[in-house]
Amino acid sequence: MTGYGRGEAAVDSSLAVAEIRSVNHRFLDLKIRGSGLGMALEEKCRAKVKSVLSRGSVTVTLRIDTRDGGRALKIDQAVAKAAFIELTELANSIGLPDSVDLALICSLPGVVVVSDEMPSDSLASASLAALDAALVALIEMRAREGDILARDIHGRLASLSALTDSLELLAKNSPERAQQRLAERLERLLRQSTGLEIDSERVAQEIAVLADRLDVTEELVRVRSHLEQVTTLLADEPKAIGRRLDFLVQELGREFNTIASKSQSADISGTVVEAKAELEKVREQVQNIE
Repeated sequence: MTGYGRGEAAVDSSLAVAEIRSVNHRFLDLKIRGSGLGMALEEKCRAKVKSVLSRGSVTVTLRIDTRDGGRALKIDQAVAKAAFIELTELANSIGLPDSVDLALICSLPGVVVVSDEMPSDSLASASLAALDAALVALIEMRAREGDILARDIHGRLASLSALTDSLELLAKNSPERAQQRLAERLERLLRQSTGLEIDSERVAQEIAVLADRLDVTEELVRVRSHLEQVTTLLADEPKAIGRRLDFLVQELGREFNTIASKSQSADISGTVVEAKAELEKVREQVQNIE
């Protein structure tokens, strides 16, 4: 599911800022970005995100800002002194005044650097607190999207339930129609052939076998069970249900395929096509659910 969250936590003269972005993905693909985080803090961040998210391509960005909005700076005094000596010697060698401007020294590469030191315990704690706040904001946004997706899926489940009712009605009459077609074929065969005898007992056996092969009662029962489970999962308290929904949608597709393969009715085949088209729309939405 898509979403964005931002969190802040102040500590001393600095501000820890966490931003988290999430886009759709079947599994959890987590990236954590930030300068000088250190392995310990990065692992804690990973564990915190994984404790609340199970799907999505998620990017977490952490940074430490100073109160004035700048970044922590460090003066490398050894480099500055070496530069001063070299510039003074150069000035003397060419007959210039030996006073060297401080601004010139500070502008030289390596004198003023951005500090990449490992964050202190207080900064690490502030970073984790900022991440907590960002996760709360992200989850709230994803929850709003989830409500919209749930309403859409409920509507499609109602359509699938109605199509299942139609399949049940059509399937109930399918053996009778098959028996009627078989009787009509035998009648034509008898008219075309003389001296041909029909074993009525064998015909009855074949009709029984045909009726059993056309029976889709078990498949329809499982379809209704899967639809009910999907509805129940969507009504449960918020939790990770995406993968279970994936499985149920896959099983629904399998049952509809079996019904179509057993059927000798164009009406049943056409209804199954409608059901699979609606199910594919459910599958697309399920990919977006945590």
